[in-house]
Amino acid sequence: METQAQGLLESEPLQGVDDDSVASADFSSMLSEEEKEELKAELVQLEDEITTLRQVLSAKERHLVEIKQKLGMNLMNELKQNFSKSWHDMQTTTAYKKTHETLSHAGQKATAAFSNVGTAISKKFGDMRRK
Repeated sequence: METQAQGLLESEPLQGVDDDSVASADFSSMLSEEEKEELKAELVQLEDEITTLRQVLSAKERHLVEIKQKLGMNLMNELKQNFSKSWHDMQTTTAYKKTHETLSHAGQKATAAFSNVGTAISKKFGDMRRK
């Protein structure tokens, strides 16, 4: 299903899809001159429409770039915004909050332990000075 959808979304024109089978069959002998002329006119019209659509798309893409420039949105700013949003999203997850809480608690315990060791060492040095 995905490959079928991907084929529909490809930006390249559908050229050469069934060239071999179409080349081996001669449909022109089955068409009247009037039908051939109608098909040629339709072909020209479709090619013109495709050209117009490409021009419109190109103009819209240029306009998009202009708007982004006016808003100060360049690639670096977009990356920063995406990173900030992702960082914020991660910080609001339950796993992050629990980990942060656990590490914070462990840090407090470690600080208290180092303080106790420091106090004990200071006391020991104080006792040694008195002797």
